[in-house]
Amino acid sequence: MIAAALDNSKDQNDAASTSSWYEASARQRVENLLDANSFNEFIGPELRETSPHLPLFDLPEQFDDGMIVGYGRLGGKPVLIAAQEGRFMGGAFGEIHGAKLTGLLRAARDIASLPVLILFDTGGVRLQEANAGELAIAEIIRALIETRLAGVPVVGLVGGRSGCYGGGGLIAGCCSALAVSEQGRIGVSGPEVIETNRGVEEFDSKDRALVWRTMGGKHRRLIGGAEVFADDTVASFRDAASYLIEHAPSMNLSTLESEQFRLAQRIERFGTCADALDIWRSLGAAEPQSIPALSYREFVALANDLQEPRHDAR
Repeated sequence: MIAAALDNSKDQNDAASTSSWYEASARQRVENLLDANSFNEFIGPELRETSPHLPLFDLPEQFDDGMIVGYGRLGGKPVLIAAQEGRFMGGAFGEIHGAKLTGLLRAARDIASLPVLILFDTGGVRLQEANAGELAIAEIIRALIETRLAGVPVVGLVGGRSGCYGGGGLIAGCCSALAVSEQGRIGVSGPEVIETNRGVEEFDSKDRALVWRTMGGKHRRLIGGAEVFADDTVASFRDAASYLIEHAPSMNLSTLESEQFRLAQRIERFGTCADALDIWRSLGAAEPQSIPALSYREFVALANDLQEPRHDAR
């Protein structure tokens, strides 16, 4: 079982590492997360590997297609890393974007000694590259599972502007472990998608409080959807990444069966709850309505007391 939320209390002196993870670009996150001057990029901007589909729709391209992959060091130890740029097409998956992450995971699988960090910031699949994007998601999930079966930890970090939705949410669910900040949101379907398909009575996407308490980092942490709750700083995510790489469990049939059992129990326990507030109350929170306003440290203390106790598979 992976431990609960970390108390990232150590001081950080450099301004870069204490800057907002939510506000940073993908390249700033990579640069500030890893040890200074240790990042080396694969398929760098100079190669201009861009989407072959976007020009067909007269849409702008980006030199890295919104995906950065490479290697560096974290706390002196080598890691492979991928980061999505949420400011380019909402970090959405397309053919090139997905192929870069698939290639990184396959390299990790073959090397079998370097952990992988994935910095999620995505709304899902690009509508303009629907089939290619969906295929990319499938290839990434296969490569991720093969990497974990090779004994390599794959850790996801979620705290960007676009959240982690659609296929990104599925990929995140396959990771060895996740860290999420309050600003991070994780889900298969976004608020607008749910409202469009099920009606505003089912889910009002304009009710921001509803969105955050249903998909936000605090809720995901409390129901066991993320192992660590991070503060919105690069330093906090760095501590979380180091901790999760060290403590990520192995993956085998036993862990999958345990996770299936845990999820079945969760549905049985919370299946009739109409709102996250009901779930938090069931977990033992005396004042569930106050949780959204808790500070980082207050929430970490509460989560350590209320966390869903078993988290066997991830």
